[in-house]
Amino acid sequence: MTVQDAPPLTLQIELSGTWLPVCEVTQLTPGRGMAALLPDGRQAAVFLDRSGTAYAIGNRDPFTGAQVLSRGLLGSADGRPFVASPLLKQRFDLATGRCLDDDEVSVPVYAVRRA
Repeated sequence: MTVQDAPPLTLQIELSGTWLPVCEVTQLTPGRGMAALLPDGRQAAVFLDRSGTAYAIGNRDPFTGAQVLSRGLLGSADGRPFVASPLLKQRFDLATGRCLDDDEVSVPVYAVRRA
């Protein structure tokens, strides 16, 4: 098999010790997010930053209850990548899920890998 024949890399999320395929990495646009429905009914917001690093956090905005974080704007603060909610603009650290604007609020974070 040549490199051209190799199957595309799949982005996977870890959920309860199991790796779940989400999409082909080529389906992600750097700097933008996409939503993924998980088997337990929750949603994950999956991102590929402009350097090619993948992240996955819960898609539910804890301030409004809307499933919208995948549509937020990516940025960085003090070298930490974040997504800003498209509704009320709170920023969530993509590595920790912590809200940068309210220390008492966070969203779930999922481990990701390319396989």
